[in-house]
Amino acid sequence: MAYVIGEDCIACGTCISECPVEAISEGDIYHIDPDLCTECGTCASVCPNEAISLP
Repeated sequence: MAYVIGEDCIACGTCISECPVEAISEGDIYHIDPDLCTECGTCASVCPNEAISLP
């Protein structure tokens, strides 16, 4: 099950550079491609707003 980015996302960009498989795309609220996500949790661990979690 892939991580998801919630409405608390402030689009700061911290998670994008940390994702080892480039599964995160930019937008008003960022999005994680569930087909690419390996569930490593790196994005969630660096998110300053705690907006990334498992569903």
